[in-house]
Amino acid sequence: MSTEEITGKLTEKGLKVTPQRMAIYEAIVKLKNHPTAENISEYIRKNHPNISVGTVYKVLDVFAENRLIQKVKTEKDVMRYDAIVENHHHIYCSDSDRIEDYFDNELNDLLETYFKKKKIPDFKVEDIKLQIIGKYIQNNETLT
Repeated sequence: MSTEEITGKLTEKGLKVTPQRMAIYEAIVKLKNHPTAENISEYIRKNHPNISVGTVYKVLDVFAENRLIQKVKTEKDVMRYDAIVENHHHIYCSDSDRIEDYFDNELNDLLETYFKKKKIPDFKVEDIKLQIIGKYIQNNETLT
């Protein structure tokens, strides 16, 4: 993602474009692996040694509040960050702690239809995020 595209995303959300915000958003996009705040800090430290971990956390919260990123919590209660805000789900490997994006329009439609029919009393569903937890299998193992 180019500097102009990042600037556009921040401006579109009414956020001030700062070097810290630019560096942090660029790190999330470039790392592509649902990084933690620590991963992001480590990545940007090379070119921006003055950006503190506290600043990284504050900026991540601002980005999440403005729907520029999503927070993704692992089974080990580690908060990770995702620059893809379009409707998708996640596959989480409990062995490696790896998270991958999972896009499936049929699943989205199925979940949306289900909750429209079921209606949770006194609750309005705004979004549905599914985290599929499992382990990557070797070729000789069977799915069960």
